[in-house]
Amino acid sequence: MYEFTLADVAYLTSDAGAEALARVGERELSTRTRLADIGWVRTHFGDRTSLLVETVLVRRKAAAKISGAERWVLTDDAVQQATPGPVAAHRARRLVGRAVHDVTCSVGAELAHLVGVAETVVGSDLDAVRLAMAAHNVPQAHLVRADALRPVTRNTTVIADPARRAGGRRTHDPAALQPPLPDLLDTYAGRDLAVKCAPGLDFDSLGWDGEVEVVSLDGGVREACLYSPGLALGGARRRAAVLRSDGTGFEVTDTMPDDIPERAPGRWIIDPDGAIVRAGLVRHYAAAHGLWQLDPRIAYLTGDALPEGVRGFRILEQFKYTEKSLKQALSRLDCGIAEILVRGLDIDPAVLRPRLKLKGSRSLSVVLTRIGRTPEAFVCEASR
Repeated sequence: MYEFTLADVAYLTSDAGAEALARVGERELSTRTRLADIGWVRTHFGDRTSLLVETVLVRRKAAAKISGAERWVLTDDAVQQATPGPVAAHRARRLVGRAVHDVTCSVGAELAHLVGVAETVVGSDLDAVRLAMAAHNVPQAHLVRADALRPVTRNTTVIADPARRAGGRRTHDPAALQPPLPDLLDTYAGRDLAVKCAPGLDFDSLGWDGEVEVVSLDGGVREACLYSPGLALGGARRRAAVLRSDGTGFEVTDTMPDDIPERAPGRWIIDPDGAIVRAGLVRHYAAAHGLWQLDPRIAYLTGDALPEGVRGFRILEQFKYTEKSLKQALSRLDCGIAEILVRGLDIDPAVLRPRLKLKGSRSLSVVLTRIGRTPEAFVCEASR
């Protein structure tokens, strides 16, 4: 991986660098053409080849997360940790009109969504190279080199995104984040604070007295964010934000009712969005849509109608699960392709699927779970 320097950033942000990037950006740089393309770049730009090729490739990777990434200067690591645009925009709407300081601003992905929304936008980082990149990417922000654990602003709402890797591996240990999460919380105690975290953290163990919001985008859980009491909305302690790239979505909070009936399975099975499951709001979501749980300890929901826009599984057959009984049912139903979903049972779909020896013409879905202590199989048709 290329190690950028301040001199590299100065070149890339110059007129000559912009022209060079435009020309290299016209190359395909695919697996098929990579050697020939790099040879062409080396002929025209000599020892700046690695710098230019890396920047073009990172820009292409960033396009899925950052609007206007084709004009940005950034690193591969920064892109990996950058918040996707719709998620950053969702957070920015909570901070309208505030003076906001992103104390781990990196190359500016979060700053770009705060500019024009917040009254004042400040970014700081210890990495001088990333800070120089942010100055190019988001020139409207006020930038300063500073340690996130040494406050340099007053009366600002603080945003922090601690690095979630330790020793090159992703970590769920709050103390292993960089900077450590407990230290961040101590440093900004009493201030309005938003801290982005991995959704796998054990939030209850933190003793957090504000709001925890878990956010998904297009079905994938992206992050959790801790909001201090001054940023919490509507008295919620837990919130799930289910976002979609087309701008639609919905929220579920622990202020909503969670009374649901205990009934036999309905016509449909629904696998709730991961943000709802991670936030512990399965019952609240179910109550809002007239659903109930297959089992009170399992996140699968059931009901006689699907919530609008939600993918569900219409039950064709239900029976006590054994591999033999499932194989017989799928054969009888002429199944040749099976989508297998599992909760509450120690079954690996990738191991099970070839053992079923499917030969039919239909595509069906299989939900494997337990109700009480009994392993159950549901053979279903997916709604889409």
